[in-house]
Amino acid sequence: MANVAVVGMQWGDEGKGKIIDLLCPAFDAVVRFQGGNNAGHTVKFGSGEGDEHFALHLIPSGILHEGVACYLGNGMVINPDAFLAEVAQLERRGIETAGRLRLSDRAHALTPVHVALDIVREEARGADRIGTTAKGIGPAYESKIGRTGIRLAELVAGGEAMRNRQIVRVADFERPAAEGAELDPEAAAEDFTRWAERLSPYLCDLSVELDGLIRNGRTVLFEGAQGALLDVDHGTYPYVTSSNSTTGGAATGSGVPPTAIDGAIGVVKAYTTRVGEGPMPTELVDDVGLHLRDRGHEFGTTTGRPRRCGWLDLVVLRHASRVNGARCLALTKIDVLDELEELRVCVAYRIGGEVVRNLPAVTDRLEAAEPIYRTFPGWKQDTRGVLDRSDLPQAALDYIDFLEQELEASADLISSGPRREETVVSGGGALGEWLGDRFGTVQAAVGG
Repeated sequence: MANVAVVGMQWGDEGKGKIIDLLCPAFDAVVRFQGGNNAGHTVKFGSGEGDEHFALHLIPSGILHEGVACYLGNGMVINPDAFLAEVAQLERRGIETAGRLRLSDRAHALTPVHVALDIVREEARGADRIGTTAKGIGPAYESKIGRTGIRLAELVAGGEAMRNRQIVRVADFERPAAEGAELDPEAAAEDFTRWAERLSPYLCDLSVELDGLIRNGRTVLFEGAQGALLDVDHGTYPYVTSSNSTTGGAATGSGVPPTAIDGAIGVVKAYTTRVGEGPMPTELVDDVGLHLRDRGHEFGTTTGRPRRCGWLDLVVLRHASRVNGARCLALTKIDVLDELEELRVCVAYRIGGEVVRNLPAVTDRLEAAEPIYRTFPGWKQDTRGVLDRSDLPQAALDYIDFLEQELEASADLISSGPRREETVVSGGGALGEWLGDRFGTVQAAVGG
């Protein structure tokens, strides 16, 4: 049994929430290792009118499974009010969090000043806006890297002197910034005092706790937010998030050594979507793009913004596969393609007469890229709810086989609908190897 990271292979919104939720019963603990409440994981299970639907923004999907410990890692920036509101929402719906939900004491607090700065700066960019979620994530990471941030451990340390030092640090961060994000010291003091009281029971030394779990044979699932193409180092910079959303971030964002992570599951949507600004070579602005958006319900979990939709992009996926080391794929939303006459897959770009197979680092080159497509026939057959790979239409199998060959990974999970139960689960690849005798728990989750 292995410790595994689940990461997105595109620009986020690949369906990681469902995959993590499905895998959780096979693990003892789940750790979210980066990002903040700019992410959104949607989980559905049940059928018909009895559907359960949860939208999670900070807390790992494992919280929906009794007995699974859930951690928010030091690589995150945590809005205390958003965290507490999410806890309250879960408990109102009968989900017990006491004793199961913990926060790294080295995670940084995200304050109202960060949110205000995010909004002011994005508006000031005008036509050059990045397309942030306006949740304060970038400014919070900026204060962390600028060494004016406030760790949760300091937040709960208590005392007026500590609180005053914290206010000065927030003010130092805010002072050179754009107008419109003024700090109210009295309101800040009240916030810090309230947060300290409410968050104190959740804090832990996450590195120590995870080390103890792993040494005692417990297994850990590392949960990423966003996707590889939004990674601050490996994504389409500057149109990226402010943290490392690739596998490497799982180690730094949780306090375990890289050697403790045995593998990565890359979550791939069967087509491509993107929210916000930035280059997207395979974007479709025609009826096919609208069809994918409507049939796939492509609207952001956190922001509600419509997602840009396009054909599958192998240049993007090769890059994501390499930086993540994904031996196993979770292919999602295959059923969204059911009604299309033909499908296209981008196998390379043409940039200024040059054929390019690897992702350019310069945004201008990526914006100038013309996709080179390979065409596949559509299957024009309903795949919703299929549970056995052999029951998929041959054209769908050909599409999946091509993706596996190109990425040198096995699609051990194929999502055929939004619900937990609507998933093809295969144990012959890396997934079965990693899960070992716990593989049956995942099969049981889909009725297998």
